[in-house]
Amino acid sequence: MSAPETQVAVTVSVFVQRFSATRRGARLARRLAAHRLHLWGMPYGGPASDAVTLVVAELAANAVLHGRVPGRDFELRLSFDRAAGVVRVEVSDTHPGRPEPPGPETPCGPPDAEGGRGLLLVAAVAARWGVGERRGPGKTVWAECEVPPAEADSGGGPGPRRDRDR
Repeated sequence: MSAPETQVAVTVSVFVQRFSATRRGARLARRLAAHRLHLWGMPYGGPASDAVTLVVAELAANAVLHGRVPGRDFELRLSFDRAAGVVRVEVSDTHPGRPEPPGPETPCGPPDAEGGRGLLLVAAVAARWGVGERRGPGKTVWAECEVPPAEADSGGGPGPRRDRDR
């Protein structure tokens, strides 16, 4: 009889959900992402939670506004690699058009315009981002946000919160 193999601790958590390609779907994606991050130990309102939630909001809004194909949903995938301290956000839609990476020469429109800055925000907040292929039609826009170990272990997960226990 051989000795039992030692098990390696799971250090990657994954959340995947499909949403309707509507403003309501984008809002729900943002809210569920914030909730999932909280369950993974990144409290609401913390720097990591705010950064990842902003990235989800921008990529989901782009999927709804620019990547929408009638009758098709978009997919949000979050993966948190605790060992690497990275949360990867992937938003997949079925539209074949690819976003242009923002650069210094990228026009943002007038200073008071309501849109046109989403990918600039993603580039500013995320450590890396890009566009990749997906299974089936469309594309996946992804971004990776670095999470300091102290924030990921700050105790913001499920359970009683100290501010409620007073």
